[in-house]
Order: sequence, then C-alpha cells, then structure tokens
Amino acid sequence: MLDTRPVLVVSGDRSRAEQLAQELRATGSTVTTETHGPAAAALVAGGMPGDTPGFLVLDLALPDLDLQRLREALGEGAPPPESLDAVERRQIAAMLRHTGGNRRKAAQLLGLARSTLLAKIRRYGLEPATETEV
Repeated sequence: MLDTRPVLVVSGDRSRAEQLAQELRATGSTVTTETHGPAAAALVAGGMPGDTPGFLVLDLALPDLDLQRLREALGEGAPPPESLDAVERRQIAAMLRHTGGNRRKAAQLLGLARSTLLAKIRRYGLEPATETEV
C-alpha cells in the first residue's frame, strides 16, 4: 500500500527542490517545498496544509541548518547506553524490592543460584543497612 503522508522538501536551491518535488508528485505524493530552515521548522511543527509532513527530505547544504542540533535530534549526540553492570545492579535492586528482601525468591526469579545472587549483592553494595548504621 502506498504511503500517502505529505512530503516536505527543504533545500536552499529552489530549482533542486522543485525538481525533486516533481518526481515525488509523479508517484502520487503530496509535496511542499521550502527554501528557509525556520519556515520549514514551522511546517514540521504543524503548519503544513493538510497535515504535518510524514516525510522530510532535507538538503544538508542548507545555509542555516545547525548540523549539531540535527545530529542530537536524530540521536547521534545521545549519551552512551548504561553499562551492563549498572543495568544488572538496578535489576537486582528492583527484584529485591519486589520480593521484600527475600533473597532466595529474588534469585529464583532472576534465574540465578542463591550464592551467585549473594555475591552480586556484595559486589554492588546492595546490603541492607543494619540498625546500628541507621
């Protein structure tokens, strides 16, 4: 099935944008062109006739394009994922809360031997505070 969402072509070169738009229109697509980044941003935010664009064709040579912000928006500037140790620590802590501190039950639900869970609890410093530490 053909996707009928509108297409927005953004390029500082109007003739290049119109040429691409013509080719896209030949496939039955609804196409709008824009030569200025701020105006294109307004269209993406919901100002495009008929609907917000479903597809964006962006000329990376656009003069007012902030490539760093674009990379961040696309997830390229995102922080690295958590380490496996951090995820494991958080999961063990959550399971211990879920079981009310019952280590045997937590180990069973995590698919670990009880001794392995106890070692990981010590490794990650998840020992409960004793009354003298409070």
